[in-house]
Amino acid sequence: MSEYAIGTPGRPWGEEEKAQWKAQQNIVRSYKEDVLSKLLNVPSGYSLQQYGALPYNEARYPLNAVVPDTLLDNVPNVLVTGGVHGYETSGVQGALKFINETLSEYEDKANVIVVPCVSPWGYETINRWNPMAMDPNRSFHEDSKAPESALLMAFVASLGITFDMHIDLHETTDTDNSEFRPALAARDGVTHDIWNIPDGFYLVADTPKPVLAFQKAIIERVKKITHIAPPDESGKIIGADVEIEGVICYDKSSLHLCGGMTGAAYVSTTEVYPDSENATPENCNDAQVAAITAAIDYVCAHF
Repeated sequence: MSEYAIGTPGRPWGEEEKAQWKAQQNIVRSYKEDVLSKLLNVPSGYSLQQYGALPYNEARYPLNAVVPDTLLDNVPNVLVTGGVHGYETSGVQGALKFINETLSEYEDKANVIVVPCVSPWGYETINRWNPMAMDPNRSFHEDSKAPESALLMAFVASLGITFDMHIDLHETTDTDNSEFRPALAARDGVTHDIWNIPDGFYLVADTPKPVLAFQKAIIERVKKITHIAPPDESGKIIGADVEIEGVICYDKSSLHLCGGMTGAAYVSTTEVYPDSENATPENCNDAQVAAITAAIDYVCAHF
């Protein structure tokens, strides 16, 4: 059983253990400085829309999306989300870089909506979970108790459009094995396998509709920026079969993942590896931007 510092092996956490975990979390970086400051001047043709605020501190954690001023007809509707897991830095910073440097190129080609930081408390405390020890990326379902997930779902529904594509920006880090999976095992009172952390970039497609040609187009673009994760000695990546180079599948809806939220035909989750000896923050952000642009370009060409 888990040897995590909180809780009793084999027994799921109660409120006392969750409170103990929360008390150990500290703010170590600034959402205002790192994220909100980069949304002060969105590109012409787009507006910043606040769709809610986290109840932990509404003034500190406003939730923002960048939306087109006018939704065009006969072009793809695209959703880009970052920071569902707040600790996965390039998911947030890559989305911001895309907004500030590349989004305007798609003004007449697609209706692109970008939510750069779904979980700002997680961003500030470098956490996978929210303060209630809930994983927002397992909480995209009806009556969700995770405000990060519930507020995003309500915002997407309020737009009244059908999305053709959704790309969700993530990272797989060495701390997944050293901290987050042990914490998960302790919280749930179970054991979890410690898998090999993939050395490189990979994608998670949606099991019912993987659209491998779409995934391949993203991989080929990202290859120019960073290396693609090879399979481990068992031929898998994080315990899942490799469908094509750098691509595995999860059933996003049944797992209540953010990527299953829209029901879009084209769905992918990026996984950048920031702990590589060859990685830099800029390189990781560029890989996320490359993935976004490749995905949108493919959908525009096949719309």
